[in-house]
Amino acid sequence: MIKILFVCHGNICRSTMSEYVLKDMVKKQGLEDSFYIDSAATSREEIGNPVHWGTKQKLKEAGIFCGNHRARQMTKEDYDKFDFLIGMDSANIRNMNRILGADSEGKVYKLLDFCERKGDIADPWYTGNFDATYEDVREGCEALLAYIQKVKGGRCL
Repeated sequence: MIKILFVCHGNICRSTMSEYVLKDMVKKQGLEDSFYIDSAATSREEIGNPVHWGTKQKLKEAGIFCGNHRARQMTKEDYDKFDFLIGMDSANIRNMNRILGADSEGKVYKLLDFCERKGDIADPWYTGNFDATYEDVREGCEALLAYIQKVKGGRCL
């Protein structure tokens, strides 16, 4: 089983959007049993809060199920639990490394690292543009899934 943790600042917008987008993708490919997908925050600001209404609305528009996720903070122990720890922007990566202490196994990535177009995924909490964030997340999740399938020789663990 491949275990993926998406991480953003508060765990109510980008990381939860990524979690549910990738869950939808693997479900549609019949790969649900091959993946464990979750999300977390680098901060404590939103702990216990539900998915942001803008994320819920965008996922609904895209026909993607949005569960009852509650924000949680990433822990150092998550490093051993997950195969991929994926931040949304450079600040997330800095904060993830601060929490983890080190990335000795090369598990920490930005989501757009898997795409031809590298960069950060803008935080819709500040931009208000959930459409643009969704497009970046979708592109990143498609590329991540393709990468995993290629690395695993066309099959998952």
